Amino acid sequence: MSTFTEIIDRAGKDSIAADVASAIAGGSLGPTDAVVREGFDPIPMWVADMSFATAPCVLCALRERIDHPCFGYFEAPQRYYDAIIAWHERRNGVHGMRPEHIAYENGVLGGVASSLAVLCSRGDKVLVHAPTYVGFTKTLKNAGYDLVASQLVPDEDGVWRMDFDDMERKIVENDIHAAIFCSPHNPTGRVWERWEIERAMEIFRIHDVYVVSDEIWSDLLLDGHVHIPTQSVSEDACNRTVALYAPSKTFNLAGLVGSYRVVYNDWLRARLDKEESLSHYNSQNVLSMHALLGAYSDEGMAWVDELTSVLSENARIAYEFFSALPGVSVARPQGTYMLFVDCSGWCRGHDVSIDDVLRSGVEVGVLWQDGRPFGGEATIRMNLALPTSRLHEALHRLDEHVFS
Repeated sequence: MSTFTEIIDRAGKDSIAADVASAIAGGSLGPTDAVVREGFDPIPMWVADMSFATAPCVLCALRERIDHPCFGYFEAPQRYYDAIIAWHERRNGVHGMRPEHIAYENGVLGGVASSLAVLCSRGDKVLVHAPTYVGFTKTLKNAGYDLVASQLVPDEDGVWRMDFDDMERKIVENDIHAAIFCSPHNPTGRVWERWEIERAMEIFRIHDVYVVSDEIWSDLLLDGHVHIPTQSVSEDACNRTVALYAPSKTFNLAGLVGSYRVVYNDWLRARLDKEESLSHYNSQNVLSMHALLGAYSDEGMAWVDELTSVLSENARIAYEFFSALPGVSVARPQGTYMLFVDCSGWCRGHDVSIDDVLRSGVEVGVLWQDGRPFGGEATIRMNLALPTSRLHEALHRLDEHVFS
């Protein structure tokens, strides 16, 4: 198996990450008048997919399936469910998951929308944490719900924490009965400790708030951090939570589209099954299924361990670079491959705007993401899932041309 240090930057033939013109024009990189200057090759560090080739075990599973030349209607076999159950048992210590608890989702955000359609009425308020993943923001607004954000607060060590008093106050004041919980958290990279999840879920129990837990990043744990499944902290949490997963972030499979939910509550599962049957869209792709089967294997497990070692080192390098800059605030990610950077102090100290900072980075080929849609007035989100040599090059360009 090739090591990640040997893998070159492969954004993919159809990757939006490498489509510089569209990314700039769409505003994802900040100012729409930014231009990559001559002599600087683009380094994609914005949208949340990786500049690493997909795991060999996934490619092998896809090739094996393609060698069979029929692609008709199908149903997921028992081994699909067995693979998911075994993966969660080995990685997260989950016991008692059965095939009937698992159902396909046509993307995690599709699962969020379907879940809220069961749990809410149009116009209801839904609790989220801020900074907030922009996918949640767009999905909720498009579906007719109002977001109520509870701000995460850095503690004395710079670790992002939930403000439990604020959460409870906003639940009561806004008559909230549904919340989205992101674990690990995007964009801050927090991996919640058990006591944090327990306290949050106790608040949700007291106020009868159902939870949609996005755990798509649960395999990408840095520096030895451990993922605690939301449903595992209590019997009540098990029964009031829709948990959403996918191999897409872990194995660079977003273009294949293939997610799944885990629901233990019989009533909730029946309502979700009915809701998702109404659109006739929620059907799995046979290649997506076989990609999961290849990913959720012994080889896939070893590949993830290698990946997270590289990502941990990248997170350390990026954190040390940005934390040394005066006026820049950043927390070291504990999971995911995203870095959330607050440049407000830098901008004030140098009399520049965040648009100036973003533009200057893009001009030297650093395709980082405007963080303001996630939260904050001068924030940037950066994707660290690229070869370490490319990360060093990106930070060198920023040091020479942006933060000099």
